[in-house]
Amino acid sequence: MNEAEPDLPALAPVQKRWAFGAAALFLIAIGFLGFALSTKVMQVFAVGWIVLMIFGFVGALKRAKGDFAHPLFKSQVMLHVMALGLLVAVIVRAVK
Repeated sequence: MNEAEPDLPALAPVQKRWAFGAAALFLIAIGFLGFALSTKVMQVFAVGWIVLMIFGFVGALKRAKGDFAHPLFKSQVMLHVMALGLLVAVIVRAVK
C-alpha cells in the first residue's frame, strides 16, 4: 500500500453481516447460473439476476458512499432475498 493513502476503517459488525448476506446471495446466483447453463433451464433469468445484482449492489454502494448498513444497500439485499424466494417457489412447484 502506498504511504500517502490512509488505512481504511474497520467495518462495524452490522456492516459485515449485510456484506456477507450480499456475498452469499451473489454466490447462490452464480451457482444457479452454472446450473441453468448446464441444464438449459431458466438461462435468461439466471443471467439477468446476475446482471441486476451487479448493477444494483454497485449502484447502492456508490450512493451509500460504501456503507453496507445503509438502508439503500439493505433494500437491495432484501430485493434479492425475495428473488431467491421466488426462485425456490418455482423450483418447488416444478418438482411437484
